[in-house]
Amino acid sequence: MIAKGKILVTGVAGFIGSKVAELLLNDGYNVVGIDNLNDYYSPKLKLHRLNFLENNCDFQFYNLDVENFVELENLFASNKFISVINLAARAGVRASIENPFVYVSTNIVGTLNLLELMKKYAVSKFVLASSSSVYAGEKVPFQENMRVDFPISQYAATKKSAELLAYTYHHLYGIDVSVLRFFTVFGPAGRPDMSYFQFIEKIRKGLPITLYGDGNQKRDFTYIDDIAKGVVASMKPLGYEVVNLGGGRNPVTINHMIELIEIALQRKAIIEYKPFNNADMNETGADITKAKTLLSWQPQIDFETGIDNTIKWHKQNISLLDSLD
Repeated sequence: MIAKGKILVTGVAGFIGSKVAELLLNDGYNVVGIDNLNDYYSPKLKLHRLNFLENNCDFQFYNLDVENFVELENLFASNKFISVINLAARAGVRASIENPFVYVSTNIVGTLNLLELMKKYAVSKFVLASSSSVYAGEKVPFQENMRVDFPISQYAATKKSAELLAYTYHHLYGIDVSVLRFFTVFGPAGRPDMSYFQFIEKIRKGLPITLYGDGNQKRDFTYIDDIAKGVVASMKPLGYEVVNLGGGRNPVTINHMIELIEIALQRKAIIEYKPFNNADMNETGADITKAKTLLSWQPQIDFETGIDNTIKWHKQNISLLDSLD
């Protein structure tokens, strides 16, 4: 297969980044992936994901931080990228409250570094990972034209800020931008800080799970394979567009998620209830009309199938998961 060009994927050892890189390689692209392999969660899981990419001769990996402008520029100077897919980010609402500075430096300064280098080295396409968290205060289903001016966490504020920077560079320098607002991405080899991951592991081990609120809060879960396909589809020329990538179906309660995990593992959850966190949203739900129209995209994997696939992966990777503790 003839290579279609070289793409920079940041955060390539992450949950979404590794799957996007896999799809790009399968489609015949050359992929340069960067990741700083930080310890927000165990690097062992990040290396596990990378192992599936590094045997491909069209893949190059660099341990590099988007916050390091000098090293980034060396990378841009020695490669001719046709697009940049920025999936490097500090994620997690609650953690952003504890350490907002690293969220600003990675999610905002890191985005600025990439855009400046794209301008300098004439890279025309930018795909930016954003979040449903920016919709705080709006009514579901969330539509891209809603006002998102009232973030309730530092994480959401940094994501909105990155969107604004991307628009500025589109307006001033003509960079083609796809901003993708992800809705609760889940699936095999996911992030250990995500609730579904923690619930599976703790219920499997007979340990108590922590539930903030009564469990009736809802999330529009979106399966990892569907998200990655949406990212790849968004590399087409769009000008500047913000697009929701979400499940697009009825949001799922946390209680229902716990019930499905209990059934699959044949174990009852031990639940420790704590007050609802004011930085959390009570419900998320995506209007995906725009994704269908612009990207010919809609999710294929429902929540029940996705959580079943995820639990099977956990059962098959017990030794890896136990090593993360």
